[in-house]
Amino acid sequence: MSPVAIILVIYLAAMIGIGVYSKRRVSSTEDYHLAGRRLGPIMIAGTLAATEIGGGSSVGVAAKAHGDWGLSAGWYVVSAGIGILLVTLVAPALRRSMATTVPEILARRYGKGSQTVTSVVSVVSLTALTAVQITATATIASVLGGVEMRTAIVITGIGTIIYTWLGGMWSVTLTDFVQFFLIVFGFAIAVPFALNAAGGWASVAERLPEGQLGFTKIGWPTIVGLIVLYFMTFSTGQEAVQRYFSAKSVKAAVLGSLLCGVFMSVYAFIPAIIGLIAKAEYPDIVSNNALVQVSVGLLPPLLAGLLLSAVISATLSSASGDMLGAATVYVKDIHGTFIGKPDDKRELQLSRLVIIVVGVIATTIALLSQAIIPLLVFAFTIRSTGPFAAFIFALVWRKTSRLAGLLSVIVGTVVGFVWEFTGQPFGVMSVIAGSVAGVVVFLVVHLIDKQRGRLVGDAEPPTEAPQPEPALQY
Repeated sequence: MSPVAIILVIYLAAMIGIGVYSKRRVSSTEDYHLAGRRLGPIMIAGTLAATEIGGGSSVGVAAKAHGDWGLSAGWYVVSAGIGILLVTLVAPALRRSMATTVPEILARRYGKGSQTVTSVVSVVSLTALTAVQITATATIASVLGGVEMRTAIVITGIGTIIYTWLGGMWSVTLTDFVQFFLIVFGFAIAVPFALNAAGGWASVAERLPEGQLGFTKIGWPTIVGLIVLYFMTFSTGQEAVQRYFSAKSVKAAVLGSLLCGVFMSVYAFIPAIIGLIAKAEYPDIVSNNALVQVSVGLLPPLLAGLLLSAVISATLSSASGDMLGAATVYVKDIHGTFIGKPDDKRELQLSRLVIIVVGVIATTIALLSQAIIPLLVFAFTIRSTGPFAAFIFALVWRKTSRLAGLLSVIVGTVVGFVWEFTGQPFGVMSVIAGSVAGVVVFLVVHLIDKQRGRLVGDAEPPTEAPQPEPALQY
């Protein structure tokens, strides 16, 4: 076994060990889904960043930089950082809601219809996002270990299921905290070594195709569209919002969100530079293998192991967060609404069972479709275009139209879905078309119902937050 492979095995064993430790801290469903609502700002920032810096932000960005986007691929992550900073504006409302899921907030204000539609699109999109991260991790394992891609996908899927199943949000948060630092420092250290091995920046730039160093090659419409996409998907996406729900206080949620946005923006262009190095050194490789090829071809074994551990950290933390989010929404909003809410012990058992089911389905999707960024963007689009307007207005307005919420969820989802599958007419991104349609429908119906005196508030006000434990004050 190569030194790089040995480092990765040790790292993965450590992650499983954290999962086993986390399992001991889980005594209730609130522990499993929300880490007992005891996360401080540093923990919030780390788990948010590690969750959102996934396969698309590492393997995917390096692949796009190696391909058509060049250096401008870094905007994919800068846009995400800006999106998180914008979500900070609604972070206080998210934490004060004392909710567990996004559909729960819609149910309080708009009823079961809105809750059901949002729950279904959330579970579908989160399962697809899990598949993306499994694919990204398997890409590394396949190149590094010399195993067939399908075999790598199955192994990765099983490993992700195990450590998510063990400790839920405790497991995800603690592993994210470790993984975040591996991601940042692993990439930051690797770039100078890779550049030196490739002959320096001047040598790399000289061998790149014309226009590959264009800072805004992807175009401002795409950049603005990505910012809108990320603000929408992070403010309504269960895997992100669940972190805000888990904060020990409003202050912790806000500060953690700000730190995360800054961290992501600083990190953004590092994997893009690695993709450019791969383009100069290995112009004919499959773009998805760009990051791994630079690691094993240009870096010392120890550093290659550290970098690939960081990449696997990014993808596994995102996969586990998406998987847990899908299970949480199913248990709380689909099973709890239509089959019946079980007691705490049975709900915990059901949550772990759903983790396995979601993991198996996601692994199957990864086997059938090995796309990364296209599937990522599609999942973000279908899960955010519909619920966005209803969710945001429910957070910032004390009373809204119930009918406006339901219709905006349905219209926004349908328009976003159709727009995506008709090739994004007029060059307008699906997320923009769907969200605009949802906002317009919401505001029109809301104003009509306001004139008729039909505005309503929340049916179930949030409960008081439990007191945070001193052990997790950071």
